[in-house]
Amino acid sequence: MSPSAVCEASPESQDLVKGHNGNGSFTAVKPSNGTVSLAESLAGLQTEQKNSKTTNIDSMSSLELCRVINEEDASVAQAVQTCLPQIADAIDIIVPRLLSGGRVIYTGAGTSGRLGILDASEIPPTFSAPPGQFVGLIAGGDYAIRNAVEGAEDSEELGATDLAELTPPLSKNDTLVGIASSGRTPYVLGGLKYARSIGAATVGLACVKPSSLRSLCDVLIECVTGPEVVTGSTRLKAGTATKMTLNMISTGSQIRTGKTFGNLMVDLKMSNEKLQNRARRVARMVVPPSSALDIESEEVLDAVLADCDGQVKLSILVATLGCSPAEGRAKLEAASGSLRQALQGNLTD
Repeated sequence: MSPSAVCEASPESQDLVKGHNGNGSFTAVKPSNGTVSLAESLAGLQTEQKNSKTTNIDSMSSLELCRVINEEDASVAQAVQTCLPQIADAIDIIVPRLLSGGRVIYTGAGTSGRLGILDASEIPPTFSAPPGQFVGLIAGGDYAIRNAVEGAEDSEELGATDLAELTPPLSKNDTLVGIASSGRTPYVLGGLKYARSIGAATVGLACVKPSSLRSLCDVLIECVTGPEVVTGSTRLKAGTATKMTLNMISTGSQIRTGKTFGNLMVDLKMSNEKLQNRARRVARMVVPPSSALDIESEEVLDAVLADCDGQVKLSILVATLGCSPAEGRAKLEAASGSLRQALQGNLTD
């Protein structure tokens, strides 16, 4: 989208374009000709307004500065709380697609893109999810993770191309989560339009309301975090709200697909010493004293984990029931990967 482009203002948004009063409040500004220029659109975003509580932040002491930032951050959880029904809807859209082999693709620019990549990268080690089940895309590619790529976020075409060039390409079995604090990032809009064109599920996450994502999403999460401590720096409150929301989406969908037992991480990947020790603790917390194998013995537990290729969930089932790893895998498959259902199914056989 070029700087000279104009965007049509819907009847709803014409009444909601915000103007700053200079005291932290906003008044509605109706465009005279039914259109809003790009500059006016950006200037009207809630995230671009001046925060009256931090006007003199450059003359504060370090402690005063920390206090005011902390006070502003305290409002973020409340903003996210208002969006819980929509976040739950996003999880409910994602879960059946994951169970049928689909993926979750996060797409965003700048901080939004980096947060998507961060969240996606944590899913495999935490839940032993396939590496490609959660994918993060950022405008400008991997180079943009650490560096600014000028103009990358301004291309709708690039947002669509990055999805089409995924391996495998985006499909109708996948869910695209478009992340845009401003609610109007062209790279994200282009990705959402492409996703809808092929029948993929779409979720939008913005920190303004109303946003340009509205007509492009099956589920829209508009988490209004308000003016930033540093005007327009959406890596702050908007970024925090985004991280909290992505935490819920990814963690919630993994829990709903049977990746935990209660609140225990039974599907973690034993990729380092810390996680190896956690796996042992988790197994001992779940396997009852009356189990077929006594895993209080370090040798017995390590042998079970080795026989089960380090899969904690499978090791728990084998130790509890005294079955073979192959039998345990069959039980888990029949229970759609849920350890609780696999154990309950055995008890009711």
